[in-house]
Amino acid sequence: MTEEKELLIISPDNEFERESVPESHTKGLRSFVGMYAGEHAAGTEFAIGPLFLVHGVSAANLMLGLFLGNLMAVLSWMFLTAPIATRVRQTLYFQLERIAGVKLVKLYNIANGLMFCFLAGAMVSVSATAVGIPFNMKMPQLNDTMPNSIGWVIAVLVIGFVISIVAAKGYNTVSRFANIASPWMVLVFLACGIAAMPELGINSLSEFWPAARDVIWRGVPVEGQSQFTFWHVFFFAWFCNMAMHIGMSDLSIFRYAKKSWHAISTGAGMYIGHFMAWISASMLYAIQLQADPLNTTVAPGPMAVQIAGLTGAICVIIAGWTTANPTIYRSGLAFQSLIPKCSRVTATLFAGGLATLAGLFPALAMKLLDFVALYGLVLMPMGAVILIDFWVLPKLGMKSFFAEAAKISFHWGAGAAWILTLILCLVINKKFGLEIFFLAVPGWFLAAIIYIVGSMIIQKQRTA
Repeated sequence: MTEEKELLIISPDNEFERESVPESHTKGLRSFVGMYAGEHAAGTEFAIGPLFLVHGVSAANLMLGLFLGNLMAVLSWMFLTAPIATRVRQTLYFQLERIAGVKLVKLYNIANGLMFCFLAGAMVSVSATAVGIPFNMKMPQLNDTMPNSIGWVIAVLVIGFVISIVAAKGYNTVSRFANIASPWMVLVFLACGIAAMPELGINSLSEFWPAARDVIWRGVPVEGQSQFTFWHVFFFAWFCNMAMHIGMSDLSIFRYAKKSWHAISTGAGMYIGHFMAWISASMLYAIQLQADPLNTTVAPGPMAVQIAGLTGAICVIIAGWTTANPTIYRSGLAFQSLIPKCSRVTATLFAGGLATLAGLFPALAMKLLDFVALYGLVLMPMGAVILIDFWVLPKLGMKSFFAEAAKISFHWGAGAAWILTLILCLVINKKFGLEIFFLAVPGWFLAAIIYIVGSMIIQKQRTA
């Protein structure tokens, strides 16, 4: 059966929220390539690329850090997330309910849903910077927190409404939208990077590296901003999607994959979006700083229009949509799991409304690097719990999905792994000064150890 026919037989109202996806409803590699390329060559790229310049990353540190960090992200999806997703074929939220109990998962899903709403809100903000251009809307500044004009509020509300409607139609609509939009957006990102080169004094391939080193990524941060090194870039590229791979949120996506190796499709997002697109967006911001060193505003719409005109503005709008759509879809699943009798459509529209409200506050987009690192860290410990529960506990003579088997509503071992890990990470950050970008690796091992010990105790008690 072809993929197109498979899509036709799937009911738009059946997203298999509380059951395994049947084999007959799984999808081929192409579906995921388009979705990941669309999601990651999208709105965040217009905001993240310039922020590397804001933090004074050098050219060598940027290129090497992005190459290696994105490779680690792809490997994390392939060897951590997808093998479990294609064996269990259940959403993150339903699996976690079976592992940790209903009451704990309700707390987790509130945090999960809110974090995804905030991320989608940042993408609504990105699209709004393009919508407001014809109306000469005042753009948010680098340090703005609150809405700065009525025009900004109207633009955000309109964009948020449209995105919410698309996300509420379900996985198939989200996937189709990404497949249609992503090829065109990728070309626009590439075109913007090429068109920016002459403006930066690059007229031949041999002139690229000298200009990259001395003109674009000079290693000098904007006044008042911290200095980023290779390690900042490496760990950010690896962990900016930590909630999706190490945090296991994309169990909800790859449960539809025919094979686990289909997670190689994430490479389309990492190397087209988190490499080429970040570099192109950085170059647009470099042109802005070259024209006016005092204009440090990170407003994707005007930056893209400066190089690509109307096409650039349209690209920014759609780029925000293709990131926000699957993010709101994930958030809707999180909220729907809190009240199973609530329809997924209603839950997704609620998530879209929260995302729109969050998008009114430009600080989410202006501080996107820090926020992305934070939300990944908050959701990461439960990813460790899922991986340990599936692979490690059986090898230690313990039972997986123990909350379901023992009919307990709150697995305190999983709860301790989540809460204690976050507390210990905060202590490490405050006492030893380890920045948020570097906390995920020690945090993952802390969560794994705490969950193993907690499971040993609780399963021994229940068995006795």
